[in-house]
Amino acid sequence: MSKEIKVPAVGESITEVTLGKWFKKDGDQVQMDEVLCELESDKATFELPAESSGTLRIKAQEGDNLEIGAVICVIEESSTSVSESSSSTPVPMSTTTPTSAPAVSAASGKTGEVKTMIVPTVGESITEVTLANWLKKDGDFVKLDEIIAEVDSDKATFELPAEATGILRHVAKEGDTLEIGGLICKIEVTEDGSSAASSVPSPQAEAPAAGSTSGNETYASGHASPAASKILAEKGVSPTAVSGTGKDGRITKEDAMSAQKPVAAPSPAPAPKAAEPTKAIVAGARNERREKMSSLRKTVSRRLVAVKNETAMLTTFNEVNMKPIMDMRSKFKDQFKEKHGVGLGFMSFFTKAVCVALQEWPSVNAKIDGNEIIFNDYCDISIAVSAPKGLVVPVVRNAEAMSFDQIEKEIVRLAGKARDNKLSIEEMTGGTFTITNGGVFGSMMSTPIINAPQSAILGMHNIVERPMAVNGEVKILPMMYLALSYDHRIIDGRESVSFLVRVKQLLEDPTRLLFGV
Repeated sequence: MSKEIKVPAVGESITEVTLGKWFKKDGDQVQMDEVLCELESDKATFELPAESSGTLRIKAQEGDNLEIGAVICVIEESSTSVSESSSSTPVPMSTTTPTSAPAVSAASGKTGEVKTMIVPTVGESITEVTLANWLKKDGDFVKLDEIIAEVDSDKATFELPAEATGILRHVAKEGDTLEIGGLICKIEVTEDGSSAASSVPSPQAEAPAAGSTSGNETYASGHASPAASKILAEKGVSPTAVSGTGKDGRITKEDAMSAQKPVAAPSPAPAPKAAEPTKAIVAGARNERREKMSSLRKTVSRRLVAVKNETAMLTTFNEVNMKPIMDMRSKFKDQFKEKHGVGLGFMSFFTKAVCVALQEWPSVNAKIDGNEIIFNDYCDISIAVSAPKGLVVPVVRNAEAMSFDQIEKEIVRLAGKARDNKLSIEEMTGGTFTITNGGVFGSMMSTPIINAPQSAILGMHNIVERPMAVNGEVKILPMMYLALSYDHRIIDGRESVSFLVRVKQLLEDPTRLLFGV
């Protein structure tokens, strides 16, 4: 059986690529996911992995220009090689005689197979990632699905699980920027349970793991898909405890959703790296240091500049008397927390007020798509959070239908994941309006930048007691400045000012939120 390898789609505007270099020769035996060649586009260079194991037959030469979808090579899949290798191993796997497994090195338990690991696809718009840090050292023994590294994209941080059991060999270094499909490491595959330190395979090392398949087991057997891995991680369930129903025994998303959390305690997290000793700072010294920008920081920089250049951004201001909300919180916060298990903060009031105002002024909740305006009849509110690796904006979905306690619980959940760098791409995309709170850092006034492709953003600031004229009398009130930055191409001055006035009205009389008036 032959498998055609074609030029993959590598970008929306890319129609052809150039075959840069072959890493394998015609007629070579290749393994699945092994890098075959390099493809060059007008924007980047990509590595092409083998889609199956077999004999390579090259169809295109170095320097050829190929259209997307063109055949690059053919892999002749050999079924006999699998059967021969399995038949060469004696059936009784429990024997302790070293000569009973000629394909395995008696000195180290290695099978001779090398598993190459490449950067997986982590999102439609993500073309490169940064290797943040290795959790396992070069030469360490790792098990299948054990987390070996953390990878940063321009939107989130991902954990990289081992795709085989064996000895880890680093290829990329911490801080390296890698394209999707780029080679990250290799694993010298060993028998399940054997380590580099063992001199002679033990009976336990040669016995198959419980629940595993026999000689026909593949990498996919018992391996979770990315979506399934995420669900299992949230549940605290090990992939080894789940039976896969997908192709070749792969664990699917449905398998993960139906998996039950085991009674046993989860395995401990990997020990943190020892802090490097800091150099003493000498008074008067003029030292400089350079740090490579993270993918997240580069993307934030690029998007902010693009928003300033591509939108007609204006900012309108107003001020809000926060005393009614503060009085209400003081009165009900203990009962609220006792009943719902979460504190009553300011964000739920602002989120509810914004949702009401957005439904009354739909253009503030809309966005421009080419020559059309897309209006949303729902409110997905993005909440700006300052995470350890930079600003992230997780989304509270359908906030207009949520109660105060539901909003507070969702914000706490998302903020916690942001601090732990565990937010997924789905949790940070698709918002229709953004709220950012610079007041937690002491900001009195600012002009927030729109979170594209949205059309407006509300900026909260710190609460300061100021003398205010109320019915001809001077009173000391807790006041907050509000700033609404908006795209004047879609939102007129009347709409922006009226929206902000409506938010002010709802916040200064929060009982309106209960009655919808």
